[in-house]
Parts: sequence; C-alpha cells; structure tokens
Amino acid sequence: MGKVKMKRKSTLIDMTAMSDVTVLLLTFFMLTSTFLQKEPVTVLTPSSVSEQKVPTANLASILVSPEGKIFISIAGDADAETKDTWGSEALRKTILDEAVTLYNKQHPSNQVQLSVAQREAFSKINMFGVPFQVLPQFLSMSQTDQDKFITDMTQKGVGIPINDNKDMEHLNEFQIWMRAIYNSGNENLVKAMKKGEGIAVKADKDTSYDIVHDVLDNLQTLKMNRFSIQTALKTEQD
Repeated sequence: MGKVKMKRKSTLIDMTAMSDVTVLLLTFFMLTSTFLQKEPVTVLTPSSVSEQKVPTANLASILVSPEGKIFISIAGDADAETKDTWGSEALRKTILDEAVTLYNKQHPSNQVQLSVAQREAFSKINMFGVPFQVLPQFLSMSQTDQDKFITDMTQKGVGIPINDNKDMEHLNEFQIWMRAIYNSGNENLVKAMKKGEGIAVKADKDTSYDIVHDVLDNLQTLKMNRFSIQTALKTEQD
C-alpha cells in the first residue's frame, strides 16, 4: 500500500496587518504625547506626595537653577482655533512687545529696540533668561549659539535679574516680565493665573532659599499670590 502524502502547508506568515497596526500605534502616540521641552539647565526638584499635574497650556513656568539663575517659559492656548492669536508663538510676541515697552518706559535713556527677525526668533524659544540689554544680541544668535550661551551658568548675561524690589513704579526685570505676561490680553492665561494654575515655579532642591524666596516674594508683590511649586513624586525610599 502506498504512503499517503500529507499536503505541506506554507510556513510564511503575512505580517502586513501587524505592520499596519504598528504604524497606527506609532502615529497615535506621536500625536497624543506631550514632549519634554528643552530647558537651559537640569534641576532636581524636591519630592512631595502631591500628584497634581502642571498644565501644559496657558502657563508661565519659572525655572530657578542651582546657581540662582532665573528663566521663564511661556505656553499659550492649545486650541487650534486660537493658534494665530493666542498660541504659544503669537503669545510670546505679544508678551515680548509689552515687556520691552514697560522696560523702555523705565529706562528712557537706555532703551531696547528689536527687529522683526528678533521678535520672530523670540517666538520660537521655549525658555528664555537674559537681561533686557542682552536680549537683542541673544536673539540675533543662531539656535545653536543661543543654546551654548544660555546653558553657561558662569555667564553674567545669563539669567533674568531679580531683587527684593517693592516699588511698583520701578519694577525689576523679573517683575516686568511677569507684569507683561499678565497684561498679554489672553483671558484664558489670566484666568489660569488667578486660579493658581497659570504660574509654576520649578527650583532645584539645592537652590539657595534666599533666591527662591525672592521669586515668591516678587510674585506676591505683584499680587500674584496663587501659584504652584513643581516637585517630584515622593517614593518609598524617600
């Protein structure tokens, strides 16, 4: 009796469907993820048990480096319908114009003038932190040179100047920026600031208390009494 030949089945697996699913998942995560923004310096925040997340839109973030340098980041509306008016880039231009106007009123003999190209460059910067007099030079740099300059904590021209000023007729530079942010005209940002969700302070755990105190005291002097302090979630080891 002859042998019964078994029909051989193909071992080839069609991966087309799997590839499609992989691409769809990758696209989904790219569109829904919030990418970390570049900061001039890495800070290790103190730990706490708070799990409240800091908003990613309509937010003024204040970064205090271990060396006591002050930086500010501005995020506008996330709504696509208001992008041209109150999106991050448009909002930064408005705040820049307001801040320069305030500064020039207080320093009529040493005014700052910015070109259209420099205003455009400012709108692309996530986080800034230089004195007003250094601003034109900084904004004229390439992005690579800006990154090198602002990450050098030994530079005298790095960091927004701040002191314990109480005179609201003669604001210091940090106060000028915060006043300009509040006066930007973005109602959503102003509402967030009034609720305590529009200002976030992030400082390194080793930053001098005096510097952090100056930042908080300046905010309170400007009647910005509600803000959040960014911390890392405390672990069991803490």
